[in-house]
Amino acid sequence: MTARDLIPVLDWLLEAENPVVRYLTLRDLLDRPAGDLELTAARTAAHITGVIPHILAEMQPEGYWIKPGYGYAPKYYGTVWSMILLGQLGAQVSEDERIARACTYILEHTLLRDGQFSATGASGTGNIDCLQGNLCAALIDLGCTDERVDLAFHWMARSVTGEGIAPATERHAPVRYYASGKCAPGFACSANNKLPCAWGAVKVLLAFSKLPRDRWTPLVERAVAVGLDFLLSVDPALALYPTGWSDKPSGNWWKFGFPIFYVSDLLQNVEALVGLGCADDPRLQNALDVIRQKQDADGRWALDYHYNQKTWLHVGTKGKPNKWVTLRALRVLKQAD
Repeated sequence: MTARDLIPVLDWLLEAENPVVRYLTLRDLLDRPAGDLELTAARTAAHITGVIPHILAEMQPEGYWIKPGYGYAPKYYGTVWSMILLGQLGAQVSEDERIARACTYILEHTLLRDGQFSATGASGTGNIDCLQGNLCAALIDLGCTDERVDLAFHWMARSVTGEGIAPATERHAPVRYYASGKCAPGFACSANNKLPCAWGAVKVLLAFSKLPRDRWTPLVERAVAVGLDFLLSVDPALALYPTGWSDKPSGNWWKFGFPIFYVSDLLQNVEALVGLGCADDPRLQNALDVIRQKQDADGRWALDYHYNQKTWLHVGTKGKPNKWVTLRALRVLKQAD
């Protein structure tokens, strides 16, 4: 589509009835600078009307949702999922002190001392790439400046390269992988029959793409290289990554939706790869073609899946043009172009 063709789509995304999409369109598609008055007003509006204040109203004063603790349960209303969702909605600690309180809570109750985010509250057995990547990305997106975020990124990089982590069989090692959860270097996961999990890899690489480059360490650089090699080892458009329990890729790769939790799709894979500097890599061309082919005659993308009635927001009807998905697709294509 030409810039002129995009005008009706952008006007649709900028409608006031969805304050979050309006705000993110101004910020991410139209590149309004931080001090722009319209962007500032839209960001404020997104934090006082709509889904962001609705989610924050459900937060307990201590900073958790539903029940205290490490927050993985219940799906998809617990603390972990609420934080991931708020990050994808563009919520900012600078706009509401409750967001900063929630960041502190999850760093104190879900993050272990070695930098692992745990789904069970226990070291090793509760650490999985999708959780680690999702929460690292969310904390960056939310604007959290706590130094413990860097600790989480350090562990994530170390767990990818395997540096200083013993195999799961070395039961007496002070730091080792476990047979359950993340079970070996790379992106091996017991949920994928101990094979590398591409969904987890996408979350990890997307989080690294969001980490400011001045906070990258040589360890992070090595982990990113491992991740890029893996995600580009096959044509992303075909998603022929290891499948531990099936003989073919999950159909969810080609179902575009919102929000994105532990499932990944082609859009998120390309977002991570483009965010790490791979926009010109010819191996992305087929995936970009697939994304463009899903655009309708009006320049919009339909909703293929959702978490309606499973989390805090209702995003629309399957099969219908959808602002959330269209925003995601245009954001990726803009980065790629």
